[in-house]
Amino acid sequence: MTTRKTVAKPQRKTGVREAAAQATRDAILKAATKVFAKYGYEGGSVEKISRAAKSYDRMIYYYFGSKEGLFVAVLEGIYQRMDEAEAAIALDASRPVEALTGVIRFVHGYYRRNPDFVTLLNTENLHKGRHIARSVRAREYSSRAVAIIADILAAGAAQGLFRADLVARDVYLLIAASGYFYTSNRYTLTTFLDEALDAPDKVAHWEDFVIEAVLRTVRLEDAADNDTSPHEESKPWQKSQPAASRARSSSRT
Repeated sequence: MTTRKTVAKPQRKTGVREAAAQATRDAILKAATKVFAKYGYEGGSVEKISRAAKSYDRMIYYYFGSKEGLFVAVLEGIYQRMDEAEAAIALDASRPVEALTGVIRFVHGYYRRNPDFVTLLNTENLHKGRHIARSVRAREYSSRAVAIIADILAAGAAQGLFRADLVARDVYLLIAASGYFYTSNRYTLTTFLDEALDAPDKVAHWEDFVIEAVLRTVRLEDAADNDTSPHEESKPWQKSQPAASRARSSSRT
């Protein structure tokens, strides 16, 4: 009698299913980020998002529970990407002036390179932060950003370069506000000030000015650090200031 061998059917590995599920979730998140940035929270419908993700409405509810849950995930995602980008920059806290300058350049540059980040935060602020308030992860990211500045300020104080009474959160807000306001309001300010604030020379001028302003804020008054007097040599932001702007500024004094 011949015994038949049973050939087992190839089964799909669990890892493959998990990878496919993660790919679907990532596609929905990526599409939602673009849709919410373009249409806002109200205009960013589930239908538009599923169509952009080449998925189905039910998959959004399956992975995120609701449109609101998806928007929270989008906000967490943009904070996470900024946090990861900041963690990747090389900062040496033992050289606090250079490290703080690096943080400022990073923050300002990140806002410019990621307009969706600014747009989505504008949208959430219109809703008074009620979505991001549901997130615990967003607080983790902000704590890390403030901690980086705290380490730099502590090193600067230990070296006698920075004031010892500084609050890291205040310095963080100063840096973030100066970059965020400039980027989010650049179009209206361009008309209001009659200057193309998106032009490379205007962007460089503002960044240099903010660096100088922040360093003046954190430095000890008696820590000259071998710098020449500001009356003897122009600062970078003064050199980069357009002639027309200098003329307008001097005419008001």
